[in-house]
This record gives sequence, C-alpha cells and structure tokens, in this order.
Amino acid sequence: MQARALTPEEYFIEAEPYYEASGDEIVIFEAAYRNKLPILLKGPTGCGKTRFMEYMAWRLERPLLTVSCHDDLTASDLVGRYLVKGGETVWVDGPLARAVRAGGICYLDEIVEARKDTMVVIHPLADDRRVLPMEKLGVLLEANQDFCLAISYNPGYQSVLKDLKQSTRQRFVALEFGYPSAALEQRIVANEANIAAEIAEKLVKFAHMTRNLKGSGLDEGASTRLLMHAGKLIASGIGPVSACQSAIAQAITDDPEMLAAIQELSSSLF
Repeated sequence: MQARALTPEEYFIEAEPYYEASGDEIVIFEAAYRNKLPILLKGPTGCGKTRFMEYMAWRLERPLLTVSCHDDLTASDLVGRYLVKGGETVWVDGPLARAVRAGGICYLDEIVEARKDTMVVIHPLADDRRVLPMEKLGVLLEANQDFCLAISYNPGYQSVLKDLKQSTRQRFVALEFGYPSAALEQRIVANEANIAAEIAEKLVKFAHMTRNLKGSGLDEGASTRLLMHAGKLIASGIGPVSACQSAIAQAITDDPEMLAAIQELSSSLF
C-alpha cells in the first residue's frame, strides 16, 4: 500500500502571480492562515477568486491543490481510493489528502457543485479537530500544521437545493469578492491583456453596462476575466466590437435580442 507524495514542481507556484488587492483580503487571509482557520471565498464568477488563491499560495510559499467541484465529485475523489497497478492493489491519495499530509493549501472551487458526501469529509478539517476521515483506510489523518482549507462559491447562482448550509458556512472565515473599482479593473485588464489604458477603460465601461442588465435579461454581466479575454483578442488584431461579441456577449447569453442589444452597447463605445 502506498500514497502519492506532493512534489514542488507540481504544486508550488514559482513565479509571483499578478494580483492587486481591492481591500484587506490579503491581511485577513494571512491572519486566518496563521491561526489555522479555514477560508471561504464568495463572489461572482471571474472576479479574481482563483487568482487570489494562487497569489496567496505563492506569498505563503505553500503548494496549492485546486479542485473544480462538479456534480459527480465524490468524497473518494478528494480523499483517495484503492487502484490496481501492475497486478498490485495500491492506495492513491486524492488531492485533499495530499494537501493534508504535506501542509499544502487545498482550494475547493464552487464547493456547492460537489455531491453532499464531500461535506462529511471537510467538516472535521474545518473545525478544531483538523482531521481527515479516511474510512477506506480506517484512519483519521491529522492535518499537517501548515495545511489550509479554502472553498469558494457564487451566491448569485445558488438555488435552495445548492446552497451552502449554515453548518458549513459557520466553520469558515469568509472573504467577499466583487468586481474591482473601475480604476483598478482598468489596470488589471490593461496589464493582463497587454493593451492600452484607453482600450481597457472602454472595456470596463462596457462591462458596467452589461452588469446593469443583470436581472433584466442577463443572469450575470461581463466578468473581469471576460474583459481580459476580449483585451487579448484586441491585442491580437481583432476589432473591438468583434472581440466584445465573441469573448463577452456570446459568453454571457444565447438570447438573440440580448445579443443584439449588447452589440449595440459595444458599437456605441468602439
């Protein structure tokens, strides 16, 4: 029986990720980490939660294991399972167990998308016990002192059936993320897409127009991530209106009338 170990080249972030703080999220995260408190990030998609986690892993010099949760994600996917290799049955740790053993940061993105049995294994890690139940091995794995559990979800997308229960929420220190201020978002888009500040400014204005349509035909407006996608297309020679149509409008809606309206907005700016 063997477990797969973490290796630096796989999970350590060597180069500093570009991140600009919009509040006191960095100092709160560091304080929570020092006190071995789990962290909950909540906010709309594409607003920088994952980049923030990458930055904090680099800053704290800890390996980062990111799991994108989905409907079929089970507790075994996180903890590990027995596999047959070369005629021998071996135990292979899942990402959560790897992080627990090695003192890494395990980031469970969009946790409410995972199956309910995953909560059974993260609850003991998210309180004073800091243990991971490994039922198939019959052990309680104590977390390395440097281990950190972080989860995220988008409150705007959750239904009653896919909401984060109070029994889970109240175990975590919560950081709320939103879209950056206009000036900060312009700097981020200009830097990430390598475009002129004037183009970034217009993209951010366009994003605010689409965000104002939330609840009036759109579930979500353009995220900062989508602005960076559009900016990269523009930097590659694509016209701004076409870039906004492909990278932003088509990404946030399929409704023909809404697509036409969004295109009019981009045409008015560019």
